Amino acid sequence: MDLFELLSDHFLNLPRPNAELGVPAGIVDTTTLAAHDFDVDTRTGFMPPQPPLTRLPEQWESWERALDDARAQKLQLGGKPGVSEEEKNSVGLMAGPYPGVSTSELNQSELMLRRAHHVLTWIMHFYIHSVPPSSSAEIRIPAPITIPLLQICAQLQLPPVVTYSDDVLYNWALKSPPSEPTDTAPQLAPALDNLRSLTLFTGTKDEEEFYLTSARMELRGVEALELMRATMDELFVGDAIAYRRTTRYLHALARVIDDLTVLLLSVRDGCRPDVFYNDIRPWFRGADSSSERRKWVFEGLEEHPELAAPTELSGTSAAQSSLVHALDIFLGVDEYSHSNSLTGDYAPRPTASSSASASASGSDRPKISFLTRMQAYMPRHHRNFLRHLSADPRPVRDTVMEGKDAELMDAYNAAVTSLKLFRDAHIRIVALYIIGPSRKIGGEPVGANEAEKKALLKGTGGTDLVKFLKGVRDRTAEAVIENEN
Repeated sequence: MDLFELLSDHFLNLPRPNAELGVPAGIVDTTTLAAHDFDVDTRTGFMPPQPPLTRLPEQWESWERALDDARAQKLQLGGKPGVSEEEKNSVGLMAGPYPGVSTSELNQSELMLRRAHHVLTWIMHFYIHSVPPSSSAEIRIPAPITIPLLQICAQLQLPPVVTYSDDVLYNWALKSPPSEPTDTAPQLAPALDNLRSLTLFTGTKDEEEFYLTSARMELRGVEALELMRATMDELFVGDAIAYRRTTRYLHALARVIDDLTVLLLSVRDGCRPDVFYNDIRPWFRGADSSSERRKWVFEGLEEHPELAAPTELSGTSAAQSSLVHALDIFLGVDEYSHSNSLTGDYAPRPTASSSASASASGSDRPKISFLTRMQAYMPRHHRNFLRHLSADPRPVRDTVMEGKDAELMDAYNAAVTSLKLFRDAHIRIVALYIIGPSRKIGGEPVGANEAEKKALLKGTGGTDLVKFLKGVRDRTAEAVIENEN
């Protein structure tokens, strides 16, 4: 037997577990790509440790070609006036027909499933947002897109929409190859200036910069994750030396959050507000943030009773970043920022149905915060990471509130204050990129109707944007602990 040949029953040779059935007890979850089950890498954090796949194997080439065609045709937003008949006809090409392609072999590879979700959701968004508005209250998504997409979503446990993982986490490549790692120089995280985007709706540098700004923040946030880990280790010990180290770690965490704020504001250097608002943002809206409120109908589900009609169809949102959620949870701010009163007043759900029947109204659903709801749009391993972080038996905030160490409290408050300033910066970006353009004369998206104008300040995740962001910012500020001494 070859020295490096693995036994057939070795865990690395086992097939990828079926996500719908769960991982059996005692079986290693081989769907993660990082060092442990949460798929959080020590070099790249929530970003994958290697650049994502750029193309599926030949068996699924019809999907890849459809995405290539959509990008090459430079499809126009359906609401724009003056769209030519040729451009209208090109939208029909997005409906297929695609040859019947099985998704079962994709289930063996997390990388291929991610790429397939990326490809099919982008095709779907190209199709939905290219179709000109009509008197119909529905937009029907053809079965050749619907069925494979929902099968893939069942494996990944993700909704059938473009998510933050589709346009940021799994939408990058390196401009130039990295240096080969050696014994003395291990492989480093990608340089922040060595990234490019794989897929764009508009093909503009503005759109690429919008996605890459978030990618750079994810990479800078790796240090924050390491500081969280080190802090939890120290609090487990809980002696005076551990408190001093924790104080240093929290001050360092505040500096990392400050760097995230700088990176967030740097989007202004490469993404023009008017281009973002009018040309980019409409493409990744979900069903519940669409001003036209057209129901998304997923055709073909009556022939696949094993597939459920989707109920989560919000657009991609920065609120789907696990990094920011991790900061909230680690600092204990989530009790404030994730309050159930901060629902964002999103539109009633669901806004989709099968071609056979519609799902029940969302009015009887329990009231949950918008940020909590956005966790359903994260890769499932990252959701598990957040749950694990929430279950820490000795939270840093509880330790600080014991009031035994004034310097520790100051360091904690510095980190919370930095997080509040980060949210201040987010509001500034929203004011520049959404509120400002919406108030300009003629600043509404071209061809906007009255319904569009009434929904201008709705976030792509379906929130009442200004009210929600200010609420989260103010509740974060309330998490600062007053020193009663």
